[in-house]
Amino acid sequence: MKAKITANKNFIISEIDKRIYGSFIEHIGRAVYNGIYEPEHSTADDAGFRGDVIELVKKLNVPIVRYPGGNFVSGYNWEDGTGDKAKRPQKQDLAWFTIETNEVGIDEFQEWAKRADTEVMMAVNLGTRGVEDAKNCIEYCNADTDTYYANLRRKNGFEKPFGIKVWCLGNEMDGRWQIGAKTPQEYARLATETAKVMKMVDPSIELVACGSSGPYQKTFGEWELTLLDHAYDYIDYVSLHSYYNNKANDTPSFLARAEEMDLFIKGTAAICDAIKAKKHHTKTVNLSFDEWNVWKSIGATSAPEKWTKAPHFLEDVYNFEDALLVGCLLMTLQNNCDRVKMACLAQLVNVIAPIMTENGGSTWMQTIFYPFMYASNYGRGKTLRTIVECDNYHTKNNKEYPFLYSSVIDNTDKGELIVFAANRSLDEDMELELSAENYENCKLIEHIQLYSDDLTACNDKDCQRVVPDEVPLTEDGTILLKKHSWNMLRFKY
Repeated sequence: MKAKITANKNFIISEIDKRIYGSFIEHIGRAVYNGIYEPEHSTADDAGFRGDVIELVKKLNVPIVRYPGGNFVSGYNWEDGTGDKAKRPQKQDLAWFTIETNEVGIDEFQEWAKRADTEVMMAVNLGTRGVEDAKNCIEYCNADTDTYYANLRRKNGFEKPFGIKVWCLGNEMDGRWQIGAKTPQEYARLATETAKVMKMVDPSIELVACGSSGPYQKTFGEWELTLLDHAYDYIDYVSLHSYYNNKANDTPSFLARAEEMDLFIKGTAAICDAIKAKKHHTKTVNLSFDEWNVWKSIGATSAPEKWTKAPHFLEDVYNFEDALLVGCLLMTLQNNCDRVKMACLAQLVNVIAPIMTENGGSTWMQTIFYPFMYASNYGRGKTLRTIVECDNYHTKNNKEYPFLYSSVIDNTDKGELIVFAANRSLDEDMELELSAENYENCKLIEHIQLYSDDLTACNDKDCQRVVPDEVPLTEDGTILLKKHSWNMLRFKY
């Protein structure tokens, strides 16, 4: 099978905002406790953070991490995670039915973010709380004034403000599972008034308002229209959440779910632009796809045993097939970088995550770690609008999709053209041709391939069965993409 990508230097979608390679840490399962934080671990630093985890986070080059939720935030009092740890209350977490010790809160997490070379995307509780508490939280984190909450931060040992610049106005507030769920009108009014007050405290922040919890929610569309009609002047992004699985055991359809993500993005952007036109606005509200991943155990709503601390929960084991889709989903984000300015792989450690840990023991990289790592480290620059020529395949629902899924990024700082490409054929290798128009002497310098004969192959603490390989380059420049493989091609120009 043959395929061709035509890319022209002058046909640019947009510059990629590096924050599309963000991730997410929620107080759920072992994401925080025995994930990023384990004071008794042999690699723990002076603050109790696992050094081996920080090392892997740095390999992923994650520029921003959403915190502290997620469903957790809708019942969370941010003050509980500040000040003297000996005085912090243990509480029931009604989102995941566990005991929250509050050993880690914003005081600790902002420090972890510095040590992991990342920024914080902070969420406020609009479930059980509202305007007043959001105002107090942002004063505590960002204000340099001689006022109560800024002085409380100083009393707790932090003279300088944390300087958190991205804030989420709640989480999935249309979800029936959400603590303090809202109707579209209720959330629109609350988000608007909260946004107004937060920007009074710190006009430099960017605000992410909750979109509907997913593309198939009954509220999708109506929710966004209502929200934007009220809040357009005050917010900067609308959030999107979507998870994917292959419970139907239909690999061709599963790998085509990247197109489903693409439609969700374009549909939400169209709704934003409809309100922009209605209001005769000059500002464009962009998108934050701040929860996305393969979630194989989706539908589980409670921990294995109620009221335990940091239980093993939602610890999906990812196979090679999952890594193929994650690679395609990353290309979708890159190809929509004109509207998606932030995105968060949910989550980062132990819970539906690329990084896994053993309590008191080792860490390891799941299969999905690798396409994310290469996309984040090399997918910086301008995404080009391309023409793709290849054969199509048909799925069981009688839809048609191209075997080749790809993105092309011009990293002008390095003088490199980066091609991410997945061959979604389960049977045939693909010979790929790149026509790089207006690039002189464009030469392939590296071909990284993620491939396994076994689509169900997984990694664990004892064996890394799915790892990237460097493909030897041919003298004539022929590029071969193996059947069901994910690839990164680096060209120098």
